[in-house]
Amino acid sequence: MQFSLRRSSKPEAAGEASRDKTERVDHFRRMGALRRKLTRAGFPGLLVTHRPDIRYLCGFTGSSAGLAVTRRAARLFTDGRYTAQAAEEVKAAQVQIASGSPAVAAAQWLAAQPGVAMAGFDAAKTSVADLARWKSELPSKLRKDFFQAVPAPFVELLRMVKDEDELALMAEAALTGCKLFEHILTVIRPGIAEIEVAAELEHKARMLGAEGMSFETIVASGLRSAMPHGRATAASLPRRGFVTLDFGIIHKGYCSDMTRTVFLGKPKPEERRTYEAVLESQEKAVNAVASGVSCAEVDEAARGVLRREGLAEAFSHSTGHGVGLEIHEPPRVGAGQSTRLQAGMVITIEPGVYLAGKFGVRIEDMVAVTRSGGRVLTPAPKALIEL
Repeated sequence: MQFSLRRSSKPEAAGEASRDKTERVDHFRRMGALRRKLTRAGFPGLLVTHRPDIRYLCGFTGSSAGLAVTRRAARLFTDGRYTAQAAEEVKAAQVQIASGSPAVAAAQWLAAQPGVAMAGFDAAKTSVADLARWKSELPSKLRKDFFQAVPAPFVELLRMVKDEDELALMAEAALTGCKLFEHILTVIRPGIAEIEVAAELEHKARMLGAEGMSFETIVASGLRSAMPHGRATAASLPRRGFVTLDFGIIHKGYCSDMTRTVFLGKPKPEERRTYEAVLESQEKAVNAVASGVSCAEVDEAARGVLRREGLAEAFSHSTGHGVGLEIHEPPRVGAGQSTRLQAGMVITIEPGVYLAGKFGVRIEDMVAVTRSGGRVLTPAPKALIEL
């Protein structure tokens, strides 16, 4: 099995200066799209504190920041540890070093801007304590009404649809995951501990250039494969049975996510039938992906196959979720989800069957939504591998 990392479609001859210019254009474009949302919703300002949102809008990757956005200006507040980093990373916003809390400084700056009588915040990303602190640091006449929860997570909605550069990075991350799967197949054997498999996978990920893992690696074998989120333990891989591998890496801030289930030894007829049912379910859902299709329709494509096979009750989670700067992002691909897929979204398709006391199977791909369908970003083999 061989997987090659595809380069961005941009010509290399453009050079570093051109790439930097592209990044600047991207961040200004994103900030402009946010301002249009704010204007339409009637918000003269917005306080952004969720780190992935900040990174998306202005490029800053530090751990301490508050971003204040108005219809004409944007200012990133951070602390002195990040003076040099902010100067290097931040695009589409001015940088100001705060002596205290960057979020409080951003709130105070917003309140002092002409024409900003109130500002929005994302209630889903803000604790009650943080909101109370921001208000307490404002002039008394503004404390009651200045901050208003936005009716929708504006930045998160922008992040759902990836641009070409984001898609290229995510494709690279996903293909690195495929290389990891190829490697770990040479390591898996009866008697080795699950944590050894996870450690080898994570070490190889670093050697291939990953910034880190996008979540705690899942290695669940034998009876433990019936646990949807069976974190790797000291348990030894069995002489025969399923081994579920669910893992992802972070590449330039963007996450990958994939799952493959392999078998040690020779599967029994029930085990083989269950695997084939999950594989058919997964492929039906992948084939259902297209711009304009609802998330519920994709979920039903997967769930319908398992219902036909009498396994629907053993499928205990949603069919998938969005991926990007965070491992779990909107949209959620599940029953009753009315969100319609758009070209540029990246979602997972990961149906599973979990039979407690027996075994479990899950197969997962990352799929980029296109105008005509879905493009699988994780092309590692899915036919049952027997080791």
